[in-house]
Amino acid sequence: MHLLDLLIFSLYMMAVIGIGFWFLLKNKGVDDYYVGGRKIGSWHIGLSVVATDVGGGFSIGLGGLGFIMGLAGSWMLFTGLVGAWLSAVILIPRVKAIEKTKKFYTFPQLLGHFYSPRVALLAGIISGIGYLGFTSSQILAGAKLASATFVDLNMQTALIIMGIIVIVYTAMGGIKAVIYTDTIQWIILMSGLIFIGIPVAYFSVGGMTEIRKVLPPEFFSLANISWQQIVYWVVTIIPIWFVGMTLYQRIYASRNKQQAQKAWLVAGLFEYPIMAFMGVILGLFARVAFEQGMFAELGFAPGDLLDEEKGLPLLLRTVLPVGLMGLMMAAYFSAIMSTADSCLMASSGNFLTDIFGKWIKEPADKKKFLLISQAFTVVLGTLALLLASIMPNVLELMLYSYAFMVSGLFVPVMAGIILRNASSAAAFWSMLLGGGTTITLIVSNLSLPLDLDANIFGISLSIITFIVVSYATRLSKNHPQ
Repeated sequence: MHLLDLLIFSLYMMAVIGIGFWFLLKNKGVDDYYVGGRKIGSWHIGLSVVATDVGGGFSIGLGGLGFIMGLAGSWMLFTGLVGAWLSAVILIPRVKAIEKTKKFYTFPQLLGHFYSPRVALLAGIISGIGYLGFTSSQILAGAKLASATFVDLNMQTALIIMGIIVIVYTAMGGIKAVIYTDTIQWIILMSGLIFIGIPVAYFSVGGMTEIRKVLPPEFFSLANISWQQIVYWVVTIIPIWFVGMTLYQRIYASRNKQQAQKAWLVAGLFEYPIMAFMGVILGLFARVAFEQGMFAELGFAPGDLLDEEKGLPLLLRTVLPVGLMGLMMAAYFSAIMSTADSCLMASSGNFLTDIFGKWIKEPADKKKFLLISQAFTVVLGTLALLLASIMPNVLELMLYSYAFMVSGLFVPVMAGIILRNASSAAAFWSMLLGGGTTITLIVSNLSLPLDLDANIFGISLSIITFIVVSYATRLSKNHPQ
């Protein structure tokens, strides 16, 4: 990377840390730190939601999908659009109505309202661990981008640098720093892709004639995807809009129901079609550049093994001129930061409020409790960094984290929203068996029927368990011994 690019990139990172420090001085207590004082507007919330949900992991992951399968990879974020709009209609009105009397900080507190403290504790454990994994995926995405961009930077060093930046910035600023910088970071990413990344890459690989010459026809077909993959994305990504701690924090941070719903509609449209197609198109261009031998000088000649998620960073490094390279790297790191900080905040909130909240009560000195919150953020960020060092694939780590949370939490949430007096025992056991089944099948790496994903079996067992235990509980109440 040229000195000018490095200077631009370094100034951007220093600015991000500076924003975190500014909000460190402004935050007055935990309400500011975790839910932004509950008075943030729809556009800031909406752009923060899409920046967090798509972010760097999905940006790098989408590039990887475009690299290996072409335009059909965009279907992954179509499920994000569906999930956003469904939760705007079904979830937000219910949550904001409850919030008028209950000032929640976390998602598991809502389940505690529907069920019992025991259910809230288990939900906190599942959500906290899930978002710890998700934070790791973002740190890994940043490290892959950095190591593919800076010639002499190895992967382990890149992980450490990325992890330290994320941890320090998030621990200092809290959710306000996260949301307001998400707006700026998303604008930077969109502008970088629209005005720099896509046009420069398109002309560098030779335009449509060369692209069609190099790639097989299926790369341009939206049908180049298996039904199993579609089902996997549907059952993994749509439900996350109902169980995502980062999303509940933004619902709580919104001024009112209407502002929150507007934010979710904005986020859905930015996910699909805008970000979905831009991400896979850049990945497709990266595949063309690889097959043309444009990465040969970097050690990746046609026919060599190449991590598909490094194709996009290598493309940008190869085709962008001095100055624009620094701007584009800042744009992608913006996306990564916007997701990593949100997920780390979510995990911190889960562990402090839902898991250890019984023993750590908020003292009268709000600043003291704020310091405790920041300490949790630092510790969990360090654990996320360690996890990132042992996982090879960004999208895989993200979707594992999604699957674990969805299979354990989705059924109890929907039952709590729809049913009156839903069974706490049913919620507890459906969470335990659903999440436990998914993670067991993932770790055991078994060959599953019809090549379906583990999450489908986990969420199916969660539904069955909820129905059976609810029925058994009702029978025991009607026919006491």
